[in-house]
Amino acid sequence: MIAINNLHKRFGKNQVLKGVDLTMDEGYIYAILGPNGSGKTTLIKNILGMVIPDKGQISVLDKPIKKDWKYRQKIDYLPQIANFPPNIKVKELIHMIKDLRNSPSKEDNLIQLFGLEPFLTKKLSTLSGGTKQKVNIVLTFMFDSPLIILDEPTTGLDPKALIRLKELIQKEKSRGKTILVTSHIMQFVEEMADEILYLLEGEIYFKGRIKQLMEQTGQNDFEHAIAAITTTASHA
Repeated sequence: MIAINNLHKRFGKNQVLKGVDLTMDEGYIYAILGPNGSGKTTLIKNILGMVIPDKGQISVLDKPIKKDWKYRQKIDYLPQIANFPPNIKVKELIHMIKDLRNSPSKEDNLIQLFGLEPFLTKKLSTLSGGTKQKVNIVLTFMFDSPLIILDEPTTGLDPKALIRLKELIQKEKSRGKTILVTSHIMQFVEEMADEILYLLEGEIYFKGRIKQLMEQTGQNDFEHAIAAITTTASHA
């Protein structure tokens, strides 16, 4: 599904990614973890073609992405911060994204699932952060792409919406989709992820299942295992 080989990226004097090698298989949920500044967002933006690496190769859906922008049509992406035009209505934004993608969509069920019917005629500038995030989720999941990338998808969600999101992610996984997610909420990661990838200062310090991480660190719970690997990696 995704293969990354010897990926490097520098911004000025800051070496953000340092020779990342990574493979992710079809039909799994992968959580990309690490402290702020570890390279998570840069890695995602490289996969999306939004950032060009200084060195290395990336293949998505088993094809190199270099000079082939069309692969992006097979990715659904939820950004950490969605900068929506403030003066248009929710339903207008949905129609605009549909026109841009020009692909079959299933927004009606998602609008109902997240209770957005009362907000369709509201301007985006009037919405709360949590409601904007629900709109963000609808825009991400209303198309049928084999790869879904979710950057901090739980931000601002109330408990009911969070349950709906988790059910939605599991449903898409059951359909054979590959899902990449970043999150600072360890309980969410523990519930959802098949494998985790831990990044620190642009390097991968762990890739595997949560149980393997707990065994490796000698910890009895996931949060303490993450804390332990963070401490170990920082002193390496």
